[in-house]
Amino acid sequence: MRTVAIIPAAGSGSRIGGDVPKQFMKFNDRELIAYTLEVFQNSPLVDEIIVATSGAGHEIIDEIRKREGFSKITKIVEGGKERQDSVFNALKEADLAFDDLAAVHDAARALLPADVLEKAIRHATEKGSALVCMNARDTIGYMEYTELDYIDRSKVYIVQTPQIFRYGELMDAFKKAYAERWYGTDESSLMRRAGYPVHISEGSALNFKITTKEDLSIFSKLIPDGLPF
Repeated sequence: MRTVAIIPAAGSGSRIGGDVPKQFMKFNDRELIAYTLEVFQNSPLVDEIIVATSGAGHEIIDEIRKREGFSKITKIVEGGKERQDSVFNALKEADLAFDDLAAVHDAARALLPADVLEKAIRHATEKGSALVCMNARDTIGYMEYTELDYIDRSKVYIVQTPQIFRYGELMDAFKKAYAERWYGTDESSLMRRAGYPVHISEGSALNFKITTKEDLSIFSKLIPDGLPF
């Protein structure tokens, strides 16, 4: 069984602002996405990496591949308008059998611990899927009209990536979504919509998605000398 990592990296990072998309911002002379890719490059359970990007991202990823010696990056494909489109473009280029694994991971989750990744891959190998997520730690409230109400946090999960599924099932879920002109925010939502089971694998607070300037500040403090694990 082979495992291919799919990294969608075509986003503009508009919530942070600036001239450079967040995944290509530099920290210690390395692009943020280089930290993301490093974990997959170093994992003995990952066979290949496919990156979906756009514009100047193609040259940047190719430069990172050569500079860092990321030999597992075999393909750099064109990203799409939405994240879902970018992932699908990468999946179509993957040379995988039905039961091989596709591990989709956000480019902006640059502090994924190696043990979280490897536990998720082993879980998906056994169960057929692995959704990395964490139990909610805080009290969760929601506003309905003008009243604040609360959700039982023991039933709430903070969904992260990687999200790992059998290639054939994931492709089927994507095709069904497109046939219905439906877009989800992640792969697990497509899989559940298509009727496939999704199994949970334990995540990490370090595996946060870098979305705001505050997130960038936290990230920069965690990597003064490289990855913190």
